[in-house]
Amino acid sequence: MLIIFEAIVLILKITWFNLVGIFRFFVPPTKKSLVGEIVLITGAGSGIGRLMAINFAKHGCTLVLWDIDKDSNDETTEIITALGGKAYGYRCDVTNKDEVYRLAEQIKEYVGSVTILVNNAGVVAGKNLLDCPDELILRSMNVNVISHFWTLKAFAPSMVANNHGHIVTISSICGVIGAPGMVEYCASKFAAVGLHESLCYEFIKEGYDGIKTTLVQPYLINTGMFDGFKAREGVAPPDLDPQYVADMVLRAVQTNQDILMMPRPLYLISWFKSWMSLGATVAGAQFTGAFNAMDTFVGRQKKHI
Repeated sequence: MLIIFEAIVLILKITWFNLVGIFRFFVPPTKKSLVGEIVLITGAGSGIGRLMAINFAKHGCTLVLWDIDKDSNDETTEIITALGGKAYGYRCDVTNKDEVYRLAEQIKEYVGSVTILVNNAGVVAGKNLLDCPDELILRSMNVNVISHFWTLKAFAPSMVANNHGHIVTISSICGVIGAPGMVEYCASKFAAVGLHESLCYEFIKEGYDGIKTTLVQPYLINTGMFDGFKAREGVAPPDLDPQYVADMVLRAVQTNQDILMMPRPLYLISWFKSWMSLGATVAGAQFTGAFNAMDTFVGRQKKHI
């Protein structure tokens, strides 16, 4: 009888939380203030990393900016300073755990404890697996997911100690569905999703209800990283505007949104994959042009990660 009662309670809970989720899909909760938060963004020298940094600065946050490209990162720092914001720029190779830990201690001493961590740095090789050099496979895995372990271990302890913080993982729709020509990229993004989700569950299990998490899974963003990518026009979604993505990430943090997919129809992807056969998903990918979209891939001529 106890198990039946618990099962009924479970069904009621599932129904309630799903209804709340649907309601919040259309009516987001009140935005929280970000004034005084210390935000660290990896890959802040260009693309949405720079735009997110500017957005957070405009809302009263102190920015800590990491990028392997010192010149571009300095430019982001100068932009924020010119706007009257407070920003600290550091050249950092996020794949080097010793460097991550060393800089983390330096930041804690001179800036303060990071309260919002945005793991944004990313790279892509853009080659078929058998044509992809080993070093590029390792590069994608190290930048796109392994580095998250180092930044999380460096900055999450202070969040746990204060039961306050927010962790943002910039993944991709490629963390939900694979595609030819980007095997190493999709693998890294799938891994980033698994890391983010499991860590979220750990926080819930341990009772750290003051630490929020946001998983960001956008379609192609028009930043140059995927230059040459060409899906079927009129069927596949259009490229996302970088400023729009940065604005939506800010809003997701302000409203403690768990998962952010862009554009909105992508929320159906996981549901479709849960019941469609492999043949059906292949047919869908071929129809949208996803199978050949990377055939003309060029990527950034100047690399920023």
